[in-house]
Amino acid sequence: MTDVLRRGRGSLAFSFLVQGVAFALLVTRIPAIQDRYGVSDALLPAFLAAVPILAGVGSVTTERLVKRVRPSRLLRWSQPVVLLALLGVGAGERMVELGVALAAFGLAVGVLDASMNMLGVSLQRSYGRSIMLSFHAAYSLGGIVGASLAWVGAHWHLALWVSYLPVVLVLLPAVLVGSRWYADDRGGAAAGGAEEPAGEGRALVFKWLLPLCLVMTVAYIGDSTVSNWSAKYLQDVLGSSEQMATVPYNVYMVTTLLGRAIGDLGVRRFGAVAVVRGGALVAASGFAVVAAAPGAWVGMLGFTLLGLGLCVLVPQTFAAAGRLFPGASDAAVARLNVFNYVGFLIGSPLVGALGDLWSYRGAMLVPMVLVLVTLVYARSFETQPDRYGGGHERPRTADVGRGSNGL
Repeated sequence: MTDVLRRGRGSLAFSFLVQGVAFALLVTRIPAIQDRYGVSDALLPAFLAAVPILAGVGSVTTERLVKRVRPSRLLRWSQPVVLLALLGVGAGERMVELGVALAAFGLAVGVLDASMNMLGVSLQRSYGRSIMLSFHAAYSLGGIVGASLAWVGAHWHLALWVSYLPVVLVLLPAVLVGSRWYADDRGGAAAGGAEEPAGEGRALVFKWLLPLCLVMTVAYIGDSTVSNWSAKYLQDVLGSSEQMATVPYNVYMVTTLLGRAIGDLGVRRFGAVAVVRGGALVAASGFAVVAAAPGAWVGMLGFTLLGLGLCVLVPQTFAAAGRLFPGASDAAVARLNVFNYVGFLIGSPLVGALGDLWSYRGAMLVPMVLVLVTLVYARSFETQPDRYGGGHERPRTADVGRGSNGL
């Protein structure tokens, strides 16, 4: 394996980690942000919804941009914008400043998420074996670090800008230096939606991508359900203490990290289809346990299962898009990434509405059923035999072209 590949993989994993830190620092300090700017409870959902909507716009824009600009360049400049926008959220004083900072954060996150996963897909193709889950494991680790830093800031009653500034001062120069080693694939993926010669790839056809889009949406409905409702569910439905109610999300993040850390080994051993099916069944079991839990500790077991099951779906969905459209993987990843935000927008309001109209136990059964839909589309994750050789992986290759620093 060449040094270009190793450096490219390491620098990209670091970018995933930094993004996990930044996103966690934003979402875990929402109450403090609300207090700082005087955002009412009625207005807060509009601000929160604006971020994934604008991120979707950024992802769609990325699909167009990669026809002319390498994904490594988009990642190189979008990640600093995300970090600076995060600092802007903490440093502003007026509502309009919050709106501008969140808009910049959302647009840049869309470009960042899409370009990171584009590079991950192309690196996995160059490695010839599953490595995509390891990048998302780095993101999960970053989320844990970011949530821990947010806890420190809240515990010591630090102003938001005081909490954010040291993080940005450390991470901003680090990602700029690390971006020198991003590795783009020299093949058709860099050409966006261009069709490759017969046998080398296919143009992006959305109806072929649609099953993966549905799986991506379902995965993020499940993820947003845990992120937004686990604490309330444990406290209000299962009768836990307020302190214990904060534990399920941390458990979920830790199990997500563990599942992704070993997930690539499972793909190499059993294949992507088996791993996705297993993940969907474990996640559905987790929702069932949560819905039927007689008490808080059983509910915690359910959220643990959710982390182990859901963690494999998103990385494998991106990887499957790269295999399905090897000549247009950048465009496929950008379009697929939009459904990340669609799931996030649907999940939390859906569970909240069903909980108010019916019951929160019953509401947990809806994402359970949706996750099981993944089983119907599991064949979409199958390795393409005409491109990957025998078994589940193809032989390793070091044909990655130039590093992005050579542009």
